Amino acid sequence: MDWTFAKRFAADWIESWNAHDLDRVLSHYADDFEMSSPFITRLVGEPTGTLRGKPAIGAYWHGAMELIPDLKLHLLTVLVGVESITLCYRAAEGCLAAEVFHFGPDNKITKAVAHYGV
Repeated sequence: MDWTFAKRFAADWIESWNAHDLDRVLSHYADDFEMSSPFITRLVGEPTGTLRGKPAIGAYWHGAMELIPDLKLHLLTVLVGVESITLCYRAAEGCLAAEVFHFGPDNKITKAVAHYGV
């Protein structure tokens, strides 16, 4: 993973969310990617907190965008790992968030794990 890709990805990912452009958000992900978040349990009722595939996760995110129509993410920092990137940002109501993205060889996200502060 290199800094140029990481910074470009972070900027586009944040802009996609802030534009509430679900298709653009999903364009960063592989078709069969996996997403884990504590909000999946709360909003969808999935006890594992994990969803798989663009249709299921797209529906979850669509619902989240409707629940928070004024959602704006504010990027704090980008961390680069081995085939992964972590974005730290402020989410809804100023909540601190860190999301870890694992990338496949085509630079599409294969797995994402969201973490939230209080």
